[in-house]
Amino acid sequence: MMSNPFTEVHRIGTARRFRSIALCAALIAAACAALAQNEPPPPALSAPISVYNNWSSYDELSDNIPLTGTLAMRELDELLRLKRAGVRFDYYMMDAFWFAPDGAYRTWRKPNWPNGPDAWIQKCRRNGVLPGLWFSTNTLVKIQAAPAWKDSLNADGGAMSFFEGGFLPDFMNALQFWYDHGIRMFKFDFVDMTAATAADAATMSKAEIKERNATAFRNALLAFRRKNPDAVLLAFNGFGGTLDNTYSPLPFRDPTDLRWLEAFQMEYTGDPRPSDVPEANFWRSMDIYSDHMVRRFEQLGFPLERIDSTGFMAGKTGTIYYRAMHAWKGAFLLMMARGGWVNTVHGNLELIGNQDAHWMARAQSLFFELQGLGRIHTFGGIPGDVQPYGFGGVTARGSVYVVVNPAQTVATIKLPKLAPNQPALGPGRIQFRDAGFQPQLRGAQISLGPGQMAMAGFGAYASPNYDFGIQSDVIIPRSIAPFPISFHDAGPGSIEASIQPPAHGVLRVIVQQKSPDGQLRRTWAGGPPSGQNMGKVFAFSASQNGRALPVRIDYDKVIWSGLSWAAGEIEANDLTPGIPLSLRFHSAEKDPITLNGTAYLVEY
Repeated sequence: MMSNPFTEVHRIGTARRFRSIALCAALIAAACAALAQNEPPPPALSAPISVYNNWSSYDELSDNIPLTGTLAMRELDELLRLKRAGVRFDYYMMDAFWFAPDGAYRTWRKPNWPNGPDAWIQKCRRNGVLPGLWFSTNTLVKIQAAPAWKDSLNADGGAMSFFEGGFLPDFMNALQFWYDHGIRMFKFDFVDMTAATAADAATMSKAEIKERNATAFRNALLAFRRKNPDAVLLAFNGFGGTLDNTYSPLPFRDPTDLRWLEAFQMEYTGDPRPSDVPEANFWRSMDIYSDHMVRRFEQLGFPLERIDSTGFMAGKTGTIYYRAMHAWKGAFLLMMARGGWVNTVHGNLELIGNQDAHWMARAQSLFFELQGLGRIHTFGGIPGDVQPYGFGGVTARGSVYVVVNPAQTVATIKLPKLAPNQPALGPGRIQFRDAGFQPQLRGAQISLGPGQMAMAGFGAYASPNYDFGIQSDVIIPRSIAPFPISFHDAGPGSIEASIQPPAHGVLRVIVQQKSPDGQLRRTWAGGPPSGQNMGKVFAFSASQNGRALPVRIDYDKVIWSGLSWAAGEIEANDLTPGIPLSLRFHSAEKDPITLNGTAYLVEY
């Protein structure tokens, strides 16, 4: 049968169009595949989650408060109380040292857990909370080498190689054992990628050892995730990054590796500690540390969703400097505003009252919407460089900006457009701020006082329904101005100055400590129970005619992570007019240092 010419032409043309479309699709797919090779994988979590971690309700590293079954179950009861009040918790992470020293991560410490973990696991799961466990990965931190691990030990017997011997297969079997017992989150800490047996260490370079360790462990984790796709894996100490200060430039001396994003959902940026940015309020300096680390990891290519700032701890132990609930609201908002999809509350949940719980639930509702429906963006300068900065979230309903000014000046920062299709901001509203200085919001610009944090909402988020109030325990000066002062050396680790006293306000004095090469220098004075209080290690004194005067400081704590600065304030009301004011600062640092002092006149 003869075909219709018109129909045949139409068929041929259609076939050619389909081939062209297929060719274009193939080219686009190939281009996307090539592009994907140069980009980190998309977020491994399907949505943001909320986690409770019981670290800092106990502390066996920088304090002597042990983890016990009684403590863990008490915090679970508190977690359920907060859930009933509206606070969301999806996971409960049992942090360090639950395991028996000789149990190869399969048994729990008998004295502290006489009946094991079953009651905890079952109660979590009955109440819609998934349990998680901490592991010291391949280092022997309060655990002994099991027989299967010994042919993987390094020369000093403190860590195991991943790529030789029996450690890695046995360790992965332990993870599977706990997954089969209901554990769904796994935290990996204190990893040592340089660990190798004595034979390998003698024949291989450090770089080769690190690469082989990383490859072996990453491949094992990928296999574990393929078998258990709902497991959440978190990377902590040892997976890259310089976490002990905020002055190290990029790249970090401990390189980060984006390939870990293939195995881990999240990588963390360091336990909370003071930054190297001086602040009269110690807790604000800690906020700046976590902000800075998130920005650094973002600069290295980590998506914000995959960065865990570990920035909110409300504990009563040395690891968090006995913070309890000091300046907690700003810390909580910043933790969620940074954009990480693992939003963790650490510490003593019994400190969180019912009114606090309702406030937290409202904050979670807002930021889970911003994280999940929109995307969090960073803007402004680098926190450790003492430049105003912020985090912003945008959805179809509007936008929210959380802004910090780390400087000792009043600063104005522009609130940028966060998405290409974002409409003009329109009228906005300050929805949260520190006490004292009243931030000024003018269109797309906001002015903040020295060391101040604020949150502004636009669109639907400018409604009074999103008003989170004033943080009354962080008070920002209403004005600040440099005050002329000239310090001179007064012996090793000491500087002095003599000035005419101010007639009003408060004299704020800031001292920064540096090594002879000009690098900021931290002093470490240990942790509880034997560490020294930094108020004595960094000692301010003020006097007139030999009469000692009070100097208000906020860093008078045992700071296990070290400190590179001191800030002290002297009330003009405590001074006698016309009599020179003598100021002295002494650092107990044993290494050679230089001290730089500046002063400001502030009005509260």
